[in-house]
Amino acid sequence: MKEISSFTIDHLRLLPGIYVSRKDQLGKETITTFDLRITRPNHESPMLTGEIHTIEHLGATYLRNHKEYKDRIIYFGPMGCRTGFYLILGGDCNSKDIVPLIREMFEFINDFEGDIPGATAIGCGNYQDMNLTIAKHYANRYLNEVLYNINDERLIYPS
Repeated sequence: MKEISSFTIDHLRLLPGIYVSRKDQLGKETITTFDLRITRPNHESPMLTGEIHTIEHLGATYLRNHKEYKDRIIYFGPMGCRTGFYLILGGDCNSKDIVPLIREMFEFINDFEGDIPGATAIGCGNYQDMNLTIAKHYANRYLNEVLYNINDERLIYPS
């Protein structure tokens, strides 16, 4: 079988950032998949499910309610390796295009107080596995170490 492109990225050199993972054509529409890398693969521990689940609920809620982007959001969810998230948008986009959106989303997560949207037995299949405190820690770290001063090293996959 042909190796998929995401397995050809050098994960030993990959830093937390925002990367275009792939672009696909769906009829006449381009779909862009982004790699939102929160932790450094193979250099630090991956996130645990409670914080990933919390970021997923808060991030999806933010994105699907965003005034400009809500109709372009196809998917937002965690990577199996637990080092980040995939965001799939309708349209032909570049990493720099979505920096303001991702910054706003992680500020929303960092500042969030109260009940996590959808974290109920009716709204979620594992509603008790949430960790807002640690989710906010990762959001704050991503904002300060990556998003507020992002550069090409964290916008373009290492070659």
